[in-house]
Formats: sequence, structure tokens, C-alpha cells
Amino acid sequence: MTMEAKPARLSRAVQTQIVLNEHINGAGRLFGGRLMEWIDIVAAVAARRHSGRNVTTASVDTLSFKAPAYLNDTVSIEGVVTCTGRTSMEVRVDTYVEALDGQRSMINRAYLVLVALDEQGHPTPVPPLLAETGEEKAELEAGLRRTALRKQRKKEQF
Repeated sequence: MTMEAKPARLSRAVQTQIVLNEHINGAGRLFGGRLMEWIDIVAAVAARRHSGRNVTTASVDTLSFKAPAYLNDTVSIEGVVTCTGRTSMEVRVDTYVEALDGQRSMINRAYLVLVALDEQGHPTPVPPLLAETGEEKAELEAGLRRTALRKQRKKEQF
């Protein structure tokens, strides 16, 4: 049975936070681990929206800290499914700091791979991804290349 493809836009997830005292490290910056937690949650929401299933994080492929966030910054975390396999989904999560005037600057980009789970907690098939825009199509092509690289690295590790 072939599943119907789902548009990438339907998986979009956004979380917005204000950086509070409990989120900062001794240098007055947002803890990287806290941001990683928020990124993982947003990725899971995007993957759940795409698959209609519970999911688990299989890997964090890339996590690049480009700039810090500080106390009282508004942080916006945006995720979208960029590529799918049989049971897995690659999710790109971009993090922005938003100034009070609405200006945004990207501070982080991450790619995560999540796996859809059936009722017994086993991997289960996901719908193919429908890339509608030029940007989505380019991201899908890049996602397929990243998937091939992940498979190659996995072979080399084990």
C-alpha cells in the first residue's frame, strides 16, 4: 500500500521563548543544552505532524551555533520536514533571535533524523514528502545527499 505524499508546509512547527534566568549559563548566554532540548521538541512536533505517529530522535546530524542568545532575548525555533525515508524523517530546525522591532537573525541551524513509531514502539512507514516550492525541492535534494552520507558514516562506524 502506497501512502499519499504530504506537503512539507503541513509539518511546520514554531516555538517561541523568552530567555529567562533559568536558561542562561555563567557567561550570561543561553545554555546550548537548553537550546538543544527546544530544538528536539520542535523537530518532534514537525515529524509527528508529517507522520501522524509518535516519533523518536535517531540522530542529530548537524547542530551549528552561529551566534549566542542572551537573557531576555526572544528566541523563535522553526522546524520543517525536509526529507523522508521509509520510516524516518529529516527535520531542519532554524533558530532566530528576534529584536523588539521584529528584526530576526539566525543563531542556529540543526538537522535531526526522527523515526515514526507504531503502537508497539517499532519503526513504521511514513508518507513521502511533497516538495512544492523551489526551496523545498532544493532542500529535499540536499536531504537525499545527507541521507546517503549518514548511511556511509554508519557503515564506517560499525
